[in-house]
Amino acid sequence: MSDFTGLTALVAGGASGIGRATAGLLAERGARAAVLDLHPSPVAKPLLGLRADVTDDATVRAAVTEAAEALGGLDILVNNAGIGAQGTVEDNDDAEWRHVFDVNVHGTARTARLRYLCRTARARLPCLRRAAAARPGTAAVVNACSVAATAGLPQRILYSATKGAVHSLTLAMAADHVREGIRVNCVNPGTADTPWTARLLDAAPDPAAERAAPEARRPTGRLVSAAEVAGAVAYWAGPLSGAATGTALAVGGGTQGLRPRPAADR
Repeated sequence: MSDFTGLTALVAGGASGIGRATAGLLAERGARAAVLDLHPSPVAKPLLGLRADVTDDATVRAAVTEAAEALGGLDILVNNAGIGAQGTVEDNDDAEWRHVFDVNVHGTARTARLRYLCRTARARLPCLRRAAAARPGTAAVVNACSVAATAGLPQRILYSATKGAVHSLTLAMAADHVREGIRVNCVNPGTADTPWTARLLDAAPDPAAERAAPEARRPTGRLVSAAEVAGAVAYWAGPLSGAATGTALAVGGGTQGLRPRPAADR
């Protein structure tokens, strides 16, 4: 497929897992793509890797501007940077609450600000607004949310709170910018089989049981793959979803809405 030919994309948190799969897929389908990450070294050509800390506005501003200059503009922004947290409301201290919100919520907002500028022949204009005006239907923001935003998961209160905020942020951004021609949607994955998830599971007292629990919750009986989530992100980012904004797409193996009978009851 070449449906992204002529388009440019920036993936925040794109050096591993879902972000890396997304950046690679967009490039395979024709986009000129850059990755913004705290550790961008794993990124290989044709992707452009740029270092930025989403908790630091100055580094985000510099990296987004550099990406836009190198790519010749910016049509698509994917906000995938994020971290996890485990525990009930009693388990995470104030410092951890501030840090996880700073990365997952404030970091998304920092990267999604439309003030970042792109050079044109005559001036420097906000990147996504320029894309929306020059090529209607191409300007898109896709935020990485989670099934945790809309379903109560045990031992995930802090993470769930941040993803609920990202979900609301997505809706509000979509309302603010719909008349400018900028679409804003989010993808809500279930537990994805990524290196980050593997580290969390391996750190548990019983890694096998910790992996079996999310697998058992899914009607499909397995974790979601990074490639499957990347496919959903690409759909929101591409022209085929040109009429969609302010919408969440669940990619959780049926967790969001299905309640099948246990195998023994069939």
